[in-house]
Amino acid sequence: MTAKGGANGAGSPMSGANDRLFTVGLITSWYSSNIGVLLLNKYLLSNYGFKYPIFLTMCHMTACSLLSYIAIAWFKFVPLQTVRSRVQFFKISALSLVFCGSVVSGNISLRYLPVSFNQAVGATTPFFTAVFAYLMTVKKEAWITYITLIPVVTGVIIASGGEPSFHLFGFIMCIGATAARALKTVLQGILLSSEGEKLNSMNLLLYMAPVAVVLLLPATLIMEENVVGKTIQLAREDFKIIWYLLFNSCLAYFVNLTNFLVTKHTSPLTLQVLGNAKGAVAVVVSVLIFRNPVTVTGMLGYSITVAGVVLYSEAKKRNK
Repeated sequence: MTAKGGANGAGSPMSGANDRLFTVGLITSWYSSNIGVLLLNKYLLSNYGFKYPIFLTMCHMTACSLLSYIAIAWFKFVPLQTVRSRVQFFKISALSLVFCGSVVSGNISLRYLPVSFNQAVGATTPFFTAVFAYLMTVKKEAWITYITLIPVVTGVIIASGGEPSFHLFGFIMCIGATAARALKTVLQGILLSSEGEKLNSMNLLLYMAPVAVVLLLPATLIMEENVVGKTIQLAREDFKIIWYLLFNSCLAYFVNLTNFLVTKHTSPLTLQVLGNAKGAVAVVVSVLIFRNPVTVTGMLGYSITVAGVVLYSEAKKRNK
């Protein structure tokens, strides 16, 4: 990213400033795409009245398939890693199935829950990751690590009690999405652990996204009756829905792209801090935009959960 040699060589003030500017730009893009896709999903599924979360997820995965191929095969953004065996392909397909479950459940929950509460529940991912890691790999953490998970769960229980817009089905879907996200992380570590099978996140998306489209297509046709016809009808009434879907789908890809770049260009600690802060920023922005009511109890619960996540991250780092 920095020019080597000359006045702007490595280590020069100009080069350092360029590096910092590049990193700030990356982080801003990461935050914008993450929060943007979340808010646009909420707007489409809840405020706009586009009640087809499976179809919306399929649009996301179609865009991820096409843009991943363009980025890797055409622009050589990262080296292409090939699937070496049928077994590896089936492992990727299993991950894709869990990934689909996570994204669809998350989108369904946005129909019923405000973004602020959705983010509070989503912050409990470390709890589910620890549970699945223990059950599936019998991997035990230090006792202090498990203790830090108590405020993570307690905070969500408090936030649930203080949430004016609480919806049981939406809450169940949100818990399901969070658990599936954690399950995918643990499964990925188990299934693609050998050196020959490891894929970077961009290549994994390249293979997972088309499988997701194949899985979601029959699901949307069966479970969301006449979804294509209804979308065409909506487009006749308001053509903006097409632009919303196209922009939203491209944004879903940029979430993955910027996540990969931020992971590559920052330290694990910076990524951890930024990740925790991102949820809080999403909550504030969503409340300002959608004006959903929030209570002191709800915000206290969310704060306790975030504090628990920070303590959990710190405990894991110290016990490595």
